Amino acid sequence: MIGVDKSRRGEYHKCERNRAHAMFVKVLRAKIHGATITQTDPAYVGSITIDEDLLRASGIRPNEVVLIADSNNGTRFETYVIKGEAGSGIIGVNGAAARLVTRGDKIIIFAHYLMGPEQLDDHEADVVVVDEHNRIAKQLKYPSSLNETIPS
Repeated sequence: MIGVDKSRRGEYHKCERNRAHAMFVKVLRAKIHGATITQTDPAYVGSITIDEDLLRASGIRPNEVVLIADSNNGTRFETYVIKGEAGSGIIGVNGAAARLVTRGDKIIIFAHYLMGPEQLDDHEADVVVVDEHNRIAKQLKYPSSLNETIPS
């Protein structure tokens, strides 16, 4: 735990009270790239509905908080996931966030993970690239190691 030493008049500096503190790095865990918004519903209580096939392929889970980036207008927002019908191709933005996007917009859905720095070299993010019908076009692994190259 980091504390503040106020013993010096007018000066603040960090002092360690306990050397056993955890440090985490926020990394990409999974991504669905190039999804097309098929519906918006501002009256719904919130969330993003995602086709179950895409959830299974990416490893993203219902109720998981995700970051959404709209490639058409640059908007970014966080929401939680609701499982949509498998094979439906649904990508539905609900609640207040529905006012930030338009049906037909291309989006990227990011899921993150907190891990210790010592785990980075063994980590790979699961990436699902979709076609214009929100069907799986390609599945990739993005390594977090500096010794490997991200596939294209």
